[in-house]
Amino acid sequence: MAIRAAQFNVPPSIRADLIGGHFRSFRKDPTGFLTTLSKLGDVAFFRLGPQPAFFINHPDLIRDLLIVNADKFFKGRALQRAKRLLGEGLLTSEGDRHLRKRRMIQPAFHKNRIAGYAKPMVEYAEAMADTWKPGEIRDIDREMMHLTLQIVGKTLFNTDVRDEADEVGTAMTSIVKSFNYLLLPFSEWLEKIPLPQTLRFRSARDTLNSLIYKIIDERRRSGEDMGDLLSMLLTAQDEEDGTGMTDEEVRDESLTLFLAGHETTANALTWTWYLLSQNAEAEEKLHDELINVLNGRPPTFDDIPNLKYSEAVIAESMRLFPPAWTLGRLAVAEHEFSGFRVPKGSLVLASPYVIHRDPRFWENPEEFRPERWQTVSVKEAGQKFTYFPFGGGVRRCIGEGFAWTEGILLLAAIAQRWKLRLVPGQRIGLQPMITLRPKYGMRMQTNAR
Repeated sequence: MAIRAAQFNVPPSIRADLIGGHFRSFRKDPTGFLTTLSKLGDVAFFRLGPQPAFFINHPDLIRDLLIVNADKFFKGRALQRAKRLLGEGLLTSEGDRHLRKRRMIQPAFHKNRIAGYAKPMVEYAEAMADTWKPGEIRDIDREMMHLTLQIVGKTLFNTDVRDEADEVGTAMTSIVKSFNYLLLPFSEWLEKIPLPQTLRFRSARDTLNSLIYKIIDERRRSGEDMGDLLSMLLTAQDEEDGTGMTDEEVRDESLTLFLAGHETTANALTWTWYLLSQNAEAEEKLHDELINVLNGRPPTFDDIPNLKYSEAVIAESMRLFPPAWTLGRLAVAEHEFSGFRVPKGSLVLASPYVIHRDPRFWENPEEFRPERWQTVSVKEAGQKFTYFPFGGGVRRCIGEGFAWTEGILLLAAIAQRWKLRLVPGQRIGLQPMITLRPKYGMRMQTNAR
């Protein structure tokens, strides 16, 4: 049942659209819309069709949402609708089911496991860099997607997906674009009609299902323990009840990690190459570090503690362009933020993109300054919730350590061999969907170092 605004003390808002509350304004420019709301105070109100929504814009309120009173909130509409693709995976499940899945998957992301993933990460990066030639024009966003897709296939499922990379990449793009459609009011009914968007979504889902179930079937029949995530999923038992995972559950988790494990890192790296191309001083400092630490050899997991500036570059890139640009939660119980009552059934949004650019918490927030991470650590900023590209609390991204390792190693492996420059006329814009993609792609010229 829709909640009438008159029933509670409403925070400040902006003028609604003629139809659908603020849905059209939000859909047209999501990051711009939330930035506008942030000027109204720490709590603002808006509507997405019949859905009442609150935007919270202070680290203390975000901590309250994600940690202190996390039990009052479930994942928002976007991830509820994501069940159409991901089923009841770690990203979309709630409550005890989520905790059970997290317990079973967590060992795959222990530090010693991630250390073992480092070598193939670098090998794939080197192989990609070998195919580049000086002066070429490359779609860097597409290159990064292919690279991280191959890495997640190899490291988590011990599968070479290079032959399927184009097909899978196209399917992933279709899925990501479909999420905007799935968020439309009444999309639950619209998707039953054979509209072009519905047909594209179904085709992409079938493509991904076919690949994932093929991998699962081959591994089941071989009975071999490859020591990767898939082997762990197939043999995992809940330490509390002793139960294992069905093929459908393994599929849900595999597809979730397949999507999340490459989409986010690919976007983070794409924005990193863009930012470096626009900041010659930072790029020079990065190259100096790579010469001092690596001296031309491929990076390894043991090098990461010495690649401090490389880590700072990735951290600063994710501050300005966090792949998970917004977090949504649905109130399953009444709550209060800064004196404003949030009724059960309301949507609550928090945005890393907005908080990361807030001058209250960041000096010169619009500037790309990796040096800022020399005086504040990622951990410290994360504890304060002025920086939360991986979320927080019990729903914090389980693959955060994997993502940091991959981002640093791929940046180091490629940057010591190539400089990338935007082609003339390349437009820069945001395409906020599930992740923060570049709206017009990222065509860049490769220059050998």
